[in-house]
This record gives sequence, structure tokens and C-alpha cells, in this order.
Amino acid sequence: MQLATQDNSGSYLIAPMPARAGLTRSVTGRDHTGAQVDLSVVEERPLTIYLNAQEIVTAMTIGDYPEYLALGFLRNQRMLGDDDVVTGVDYDDELQVVVVRTARQTNHEDKLKKKTRTSGCAVGTVFGDMMEGLDDVVLPATPVRTSWLYALSAAINRTPSLYLEAGAIHGTVLCHQDRPLVYMEDVGRHNAVDKIAGWMLDEGVSADDKILYTTGRLTSEMVIKTAMMGIPVLASRSGFTAWGVEIAQQVGLTLIGRMRGQRFVCLAGEDRLIRDADPAAVQDEPRKSGRKGGEG
Repeated sequence: MQLATQDNSGSYLIAPMPARAGLTRSVTGRDHTGAQVDLSVVEERPLTIYLNAQEIVTAMTIGDYPEYLALGFLRNQRMLGDDDVVTGVDYDDELQVVVVRTARQTNHEDKLKKKTRTSGCAVGTVFGDMMEGLDDVVLPATPVRTSWLYALSAAINRTPSLYLEAGAIHGTVLCHQDRPLVYMEDVGRHNAVDKIAGWMLDEGVSADDKILYTTGRLTSEMVIKTAMMGIPVLASRSGFTAWGVEIAQQVGLTLIGRMRGQRFVCLAGEDRLIRDADPAAVQDEPRKSGRKGGEG
């Protein structure tokens, strides 16, 4: 098995762009000794999402891919159904507003009355019926080779990103077998997942044979969104919450956490794993790695 050893961002369909204007800002401060330090910090800004004429939510985001974020949010909240035809997605940079238009009229007034703040470091919003529909989820029995997991972890963790540039941000990567495809970042892991969902919806990409990788904790909303997207495998460098594990077991999602170097822990859906790689042959990750797991 050959693992990535250098920057492989050219192999992505969408890769992070840490040098993109407007994503970070340079600030000056003082460290613990009183010496001046210049730091690059992540920008965050509000984005208001409309579905037709109805205001749905204002999310705090870094501002890239607003159309994908809006589409993915609405799809993951089940405000956009399988039979909905999207006729337009319009973004106004000056107003920081994105409007998704559909062929049919929509009204989610009752749904908007039930909001739940998520556990993300940048507080997000899901709606009170977020568990509805999980009983109908049937995830494909797609096998997952451990050699793919090791290769993905090595490749993703060496990819230049806003996290490595400035920290205080989450990354989520859509993968196929041992290839990372689309790498999105945002101040909240839920936003990064929604961008992935929006891209998949816009491009008509199937979820059956995909793996979702996240740098954040494996919480209930992460598991629910992954399952509702139809992706059978969710992996992370970070740890788990009890409810996240319980829901993954309920819906048959393969849940892999604490994935660093040779090590990982699978707490649900272990039957999908094909252990075709010898962990001893995998280069372990130094304890003091440049990328940590689970910033909120």
C-alpha cells in the first residue's frame, strides 16, 4: 500500500484554497512574553438563506461556496425533497443572501418554529423534526477497505488547508475508495457537510459508494446528516458522542473515529470493513501532529 507523502491537492475535484482573498485576515497581537506576533485568522460572516420568498436561516460561514451551502442546508433539513425541481440559485455578495428557487411553492412556517442549536463550535441550527425519516434510511452494504482509510487519512492530513493556515475551522471531505474528491472547510462542521451535500445535489453525484471524512467530533447531527445523505461510512480524526454512536448503530452506518496514523476505532457498522492492510506497515502519526482532532 502506498500512502500520500506530499501535497496532492491537484487530485481533488474541489480542494481548499487557503490563499483565497477574503477567507483570512492578518491580525497583530502579543504573546505570553509580550513579543509582537502576526497571525492569520479565519474570517466569518453571516449568510442568509431563502427558499423562494421565505427566509429560512442565517448561518455564520467563511463565505466560500454559498450556493452549495444553501442547497445542502435545505436538502439536509428536508426542505428540498427528491421531487423538487430547483429552478435557480442566486447569490448576492453585497447583501450576503442566497435565494434558492423551486418550481413548486413552498412553506415551512411550522418547521421554522422548531429549532435546535447544534453542538458545533460555531453554533448551527437544525430543526426539531431532525430525527424524522431515519427509520426509512437503508444504507448500502458497500465494503470499505482499511487500506483506503489509511490512504485517505494520510492524503487529507497533508493537503494544504485553512486549518493548517489559521486553525479554528473544520474540514469535511467526500471520498471514493482511496481518493478524496471534494474538500470543504467552514467554521462549523455542519456547514462543511452541507456544502458537500449541495455539491452532490448540484452535480447529481451518487452517495452509495462514498466515504465522508471529517476533522470534527462524531456527534448526532453529523451522523444524522451523513445517513440522510445516503453515505454509508463516516470517519474522523476525532472522537464520538454517545448519541452519535447510538444513531449510527440504529441506521447501520459505519462510524470510525480517532483515526490517526495506524490507529482507529470503529463503534458501528464494523461488518463493512475489509481489513486488507497491516497496521504495522502503516507509518504512524507523531503524537504532536500538526493537525489535531476535534476543535469543537
